[in-house]
Order: sequence, then C-alpha cells, then structure tokens
Amino acid sequence: MIEALWEELQKLRQKKPKKTSKNSSLPPATGFKSEVQQEEKELQGKREASLGREGGGRPLSENPDQTLKATVKSCQSCGIEISESLQNLLQRYDKIDLPPIRPIVTRVERYGCRCPGCGEPQIALVPVDMEQGSPFGDRIAALVTTLRYSHAISYRRLQQLLAEVFGLEISEGAIANLLTRVKGQLATEVDEILAALRGSRLVCSDETSARVNGKNQWEWVFQNESVCFHIIRPSRGAEVIETVMAEHRPEVWVSDLFSAQKTHPATSWQVCLAHQLRDCQYGMDAGDEIFSQRMKTILLRSFVLRTRWSTLAESTRYQYRCRLYRDLRAVLALTPTQEDGIRLQNRYRELQDNLFLFLDDASIPATNNASEQALRWSVIFRKVTNGFRSDWGRDLFAAVRSVVNTGKRQGLSAFESILVALNPLESLFALS
Repeated sequence: MIEALWEELQKLRQKKPKKTSKNSSLPPATGFKSEVQQEEKELQGKREASLGREGGGRPLSENPDQTLKATVKSCQSCGIEISESLQNLLQRYDKIDLPPIRPIVTRVERYGCRCPGCGEPQIALVPVDMEQGSPFGDRIAALVTTLRYSHAISYRRLQQLLAEVFGLEISEGAIANLLTRVKGQLATEVDEILAALRGSRLVCSDETSARVNGKNQWEWVFQNESVCFHIIRPSRGAEVIETVMAEHRPEVWVSDLFSAQKTHPATSWQVCLAHQLRDCQYGMDAGDEIFSQRMKTILLRSFVLRTRWSTLAESTRYQYRCRLYRDLRAVLALTPTQEDGIRLQNRYRELQDNLFLFLDDASIPATNNASEQALRWSVIFRKVTNGFRSDWGRDLFAAVRSVVNTGKRQGLSAFESILVALNPLESLFALS
C-alpha cells in the first residue's frame, strides 16, 4: 500500500504543471480561475457597485460653457417677493450634452480670366488645404483613421457611424481612398520616428504574431520613453532588427530571451525580469525546491532596491549591489536536482551580467513591459479583425501605431497624434 502511494506521488511530481499567466508568458486572458476566486470577484464587484463612487458621482467641470443660475423669485406660500441677497447656494451640479454634429462644407469658387494686357490665362490661387481633390479634410481623415485602427471599426460600420452620428455621407470606397491618402501623409512622420529611434541610446524591443493575407507574420516594436516604432514583416529573425537599426549601435537593449533578440546590436543588454519571475514561478510549480524560489527572491529584492535607489548614498548603493551579486553567486553555486531548476540555473549562469543593469542606470527599465503594452492593442485588433488582407493594410496599421504610441509619449490622444502627423507643418517631436 505504501509503495503504491509512493509511486503515485512520484508520478505526480513528474507531471508538468499547467502553464498560466503567473508562471509563463501566456497572456492573462488564457489563465484559469477557481470557482471560489470567480465568485469572490463577482461579490467584490457587487459591493463596489453598491457603495458608489466617492463624492457622489463625477467631479464638476472646471470650465463650464455656461452657468444657469436658478433663484427664488417669490414665496410659493404667500407670494411675497424674495431678494437674491437673502438666498444661499443649496446645490451645484452639471448637465452635459453634445451639440448637433454636422460637417462644415466650404464651397470653393475659383475664378480666372485672360490678362487684358498680355493675353495670358490667369487663375486665382486658393488657400492651403483648399486645393481641388479629395473633399474630405484632415480632421475627417484623422477621425476615420482613429476609429478604424484604434477602435477596430469595420468599413461598413464606419460608414454607418459617420452617417448617423456626424451626418457625413461617405462610401466604403471613399473611406479606402481616404486611408490611402493618410498612408502617404504619415510617411514623413514615420520616417522621423525611425530616425529618432536610430539616434537613441536605449531601445526596448518585443514582437507578436500578425495575420496578413491569411498567413502568419510578425509585428515588431522598438521603443523607449520618447519614441515608438512598429513594423510588420514575414520574418521573426534577426534580419528585422538589422533592417530597422541599420548601422546604429545603441548603448542598452532591453528584451526577453527570444533568440533573435539576443542578436541585438547594443553594447549592453538588460534582460526583462518580469519574464524571469514567471519562469522561476514555473520552476517552483514544477517541483524545484532548491533553486527557483531563491532566485525569485533575489530578483524581487532587486525591484525593492530600485524603488529606494535614489534615496541611498553612493556608498550604500555599492554595499547593496555587492551583497546582491554575492547572494546571486551563492544561489548559482547550488545543486538543484529537478530538471526545471537545473535549466534555470544554467540560464542565469550565462546571464548574470545582464540581470541588474537597471540598478546602475535609472533610465534603464527592469522589465520590457512598455514594449508589451505597445503591442497590446495590436493583439486585440488581430483577434477582432482576423488580420489584414494585404501588405498595404499591414503597413498602414504599423504606421498608425507608430504615430499613436509616439504621440502617447508626448501626452497626446490617438486622434490628436494622427491629426498632428497629417499636418506637414507640424511634428510630434516639436511638442515634446
């Protein structure tokens, strides 16, 4: 009996744990929750809903467009007139609505004649953006682009929305032509974004899958705190990094451990520690009792040190740094027996110089979360639309995401970023 139970226990130990968002790179949506956790979440939501928002609702607008002052004119009982000076303010609240939305149509009448002196034909000049061509202005172009590529609205629904809400009649073919124009107008801004990236000392990078004409391709992102560049290509190999970075050699590269990312051209490489924490958690779930827990503790200690780093003296920082590396070497000298613990130990023996660069330079992030956040909407767009039907749509999407995510770093909304990029006299970098 005991031998049978022992054999069953050994089989359970050998069985691999299920990968979730907490112990692997799987997204949170693919994780699982117990029935108890799900019920607790629903109860918590009901409790929060019953309590309502603090302060009794939304805050008052700082600059109302108009103020309606309701005062008592006379007593409703005896009819005597009541002076305004006797009254106190009892309530103040906002009523919010939208004005009727309709397009502004400017009719252009262009005149011309023959010069009575020399006989040469003459035609009047028109203001910029009033030339003959597409009747739709940049604000309409920015709105259509935002709704399409920041809200995943299809051409048919976009046509219906513009007609019903904005009173703008536009065909699906006109929408396609408008987006073709947008692609050409965004090219200059995207080139500036790429040029700024190639002048950066710090580059963070990640990639995710994309569907183009029914086939798998890869969307790459290269970003830092001031710029974000997206590109979609059939390859997930190192040649994409070489193409984007050209001859530029940044000082620091931040990424996960994907093989192509290891070929980065930077001088130093900071490994994403968020991935490493999840991998250590998987090692613990798989049964490693020697290495994974201790390694995870060291990684978490480094995060705590980062939060206190600016308040410490240089001598104290040096002591903490030495102690951290001393403990790291001690953990790497352990002898794990479980295969996942052995695998992780071998990994960190090679990467020990790439784990804690962020402690020496405050501009280096400890994780690559910003790159993953830059790609988050791309994943949602792929699931909603099932991808792109042409390279043209693929490239336009990458251009729009580059503009929107770069504008976000300058404090602009998606619509504002696109509108600025469509204006040849403005630049996103001029706003920083």
